[in-house]
Amino acid sequence: MNDKLRKIRHLALDMDGTIYLGKNLFPFSLDFLRKMQEAGIGYSFLTNNPTRSVADYLRKLDGMGIHATEDNMYTTSIAAIDYIRKQWPEARRLYLLGTPSMVSQFEEAGFETCCDSAEDVPDVLVVAFDPTLTYDRLCRAAWWASQDIPYVATNPDRVCPTDLPTVLVDCGSLQKCIEHATGRRPDIVLGKPDPTMLYGIMDKHGLRPDEIAMVGDRIYTDTAMAHNAGAVGVLVLSGETTMETVEKVRADAAASDAPEFFPPDFVFRDIAELGQLLLETRES
Repeated sequence: MNDKLRKIRHLALDMDGTIYLGKNLFPFSLDFLRKMQEAGIGYSFLTNNPTRSVADYLRKLDGMGIHATEDNMYTTSIAAIDYIRKQWPEARRLYLLGTPSMVSQFEEAGFETCCDSAEDVPDVLVVAFDPTLTYDRLCRAAWWASQDIPYVATNPDRVCPTDLPTVLVDCGSLQKCIEHATGRRPDIVLGKPDPTMLYGIMDKHGLRPDEIAMVGDRIYTDTAMAHNAGAVGVLVLSGETTMETVEKVRADAAASDAPEFFPPDFVFRDIAELGQLLLETRES
């Protein structure tokens, strides 16, 4: 275990459920980031939650006392923008299921947003986690999906972590709703577990897969992304996943040659426990 941890030079950090939960920063997060910086271990923030633009995320982090730059941020909105530019370079007009903050990220990138009208035909349909969603807009998105418009989903998450007594229906569940209504699945589902964002960090910092750890609170997105990229998968139990879920995944993997999900390389209570072991490996 120590040998694998000792090789890690960079941490790709999930945000909600890992650094904070909802609006509440975990009490150990600032100390963890400071210690990683002092130890020469770099970090980037990755999130499957596209509800905020990069600028809004940076303002949120700054308000929590975390000072970061655009270079530290990788969101699924950015991944979607890059994918659309590469796949459909002539596309300009988008029908977006997303928050105003997310829409502003696309508009800043030069795209135009279509209104909720059958006459305003988009070049691409983009479906994201959207707490501002209305029934009419969901129906319009389903209509465009049924018309074979190119269809991009920002992330596969079924629910969004929250400390409130509710279930926050996320993008993966919206995709299932549209699929059940129309029979259409997205042409691409970006975000974790797709390894694209992790590859970008490795290229930027000159890292081998065994030198970067994907740290998050979900097996089916965070540690699955690590597996898909050949990186180190670290699960923390401060968000969605419980130890019971981990044991079930381990049992399923042991019983199958092709399990649905692969167990994480490491499981920690939270990033504070991870940080402590990372520092110990450098002292030993």
